[in-house]
Amino acid sequence: MSVNVRNLLVAAAAAASIVSPTHAQTAEPAARAPAKNVVLVHGAFADGSGWRGVYDRLTKQGYRVTIVQNPLTSLADDVAATRRALDRQDGPTILVGHSWGGTVITEAGVHPNVVGLVYVSALSPDAGETTAQQYEGFTTPPEFVIDKQADGYGFVNLEKFKAGFAADATDEDAAFLRDSQVPINMSVFATKLQRAAWRTKPSWAVIATEDKAFDGRMLQKMAQRIGARITEVKASHALCFTRPDVVADVIDRAAQGAEAAVR
Repeated sequence: MSVNVRNLLVAAAAAASIVSPTHAQTAEPAARAPAKNVVLVHGAFADGSGWRGVYDRLTKQGYRVTIVQNPLTSLADDVAATRRALDRQDGPTILVGHSWGGTVITEAGVHPNVVGLVYVSALSPDAGETTAQQYEGFTTPPEFVIDKQADGYGFVNLEKFKAGFAADATDEDAAFLRDSQVPINMSVFATKLQRAAWRTKPSWAVIATEDKAFDGRMLQKMAQRIGARITEVKASHALCFTRPDVVADVIDRAAQGAEAAVR
């Protein structure tokens, strides 16, 4: 069945029985350290292949880049996959998340190798909050429709995929993304986070101004709340795929410890 995204996620949050045992951290931010490692975390309805353009640019600049393949079965499973990648890094690392991947890096980013976080049109709940709560008070554009299956997993609606997910991609690329999409267990949006790495790690945010998966005001509010240095780019929700130049540039600045917000 096709459903309104905000209503679906808010309903999931209301039905959740998971209890968060912790509050947000208040520790002082750690000192910045130079980073040559980057870990990329994809979001819902996608896999790691969408990072190829970003990967190519960063590796040419000398970065060691690792791409996480999230199972999208639970927040715990995605965080575990990300932590396994972080465990393999040999030093300071920039952790990057797109969309749902922002929730994942928020929980996983307390890992000691992480020195900075980059949110790419991404979610950033606080400890004790659910992802679904971030949608409250905002309206998801009508182009973005999720078809929820009987088993609780969701796909982006096939007919609306290009308009809602990758409007600035070519028809051929959008079709490939549509037909290779990975479903997500919709219950993940109702899981409360236990940690919020952005409270102790510096953050950057890349916001796609033509994103139809989120209300633009929602993206701005989340980025401002976490104190992220914000970069805006005219792009769709699939900006990792369609604007890898901008995304890679922000990651590079994060690795170099850029202080000024760029708009």
